[in-house]
Amino acid sequence: MGFQVVEELARRWGISVDHLECNSLVGGGVEGRPWLAQPQTYMNRSGYAARCLLERYGLEPEQILVVYDELNLPLGRLRLRRSGSPAGHRGLESILENLRTDQVPRLRLGIAPETGAPAGEGLPDFVLAPFAAEEQEKVAEMIRRAADACEAWIAEGVEVAMNRFNG
Repeated sequence: MGFQVVEELARRWGISVDHLECNSLVGGGVEGRPWLAQPQTYMNRSGYAARCLLERYGLEPEQILVVYDELNLPLGRLRLRRSGSPAGHRGLESILENLRTDQVPRLRLGIAPETGAPAGEGLPDFVLAPFAAEEQEKVAEMIRRAADACEAWIAEGVEVAMNRFNG
């Protein structure tokens, strides 16, 4: 899901996210445009890509926004946070470990169905499966709202974006 938000932002801003750097597809950073990055590593190793990019561009962890899907939120719900624990998310755990801080802003995208996500062995298949046809409209709207939340985070800061998009 985070990839789809990056793709939406790239479309809005006229950026090609096609340059391979730090095991990530990267674009932007010119003419005042923000950087966009899509790690190409396994999710649970995405922290290596994040650390490489931050070191290469001299950024602090507070200057990035990690966007990822979240099983603990209902489908369509957004949750923007300034910092905190990974709450069991292996990708975020990798990022926090590699950056050696929990002060990393993140935007969580709810993917849990109304009936709840499966537990145990069925979980990987659920996360990797495409959304059902009846969920597609809700997913598309969430991606648009998540891109709006990213733009608000950039332009107005985390507090304003949290007040507007956490619901």
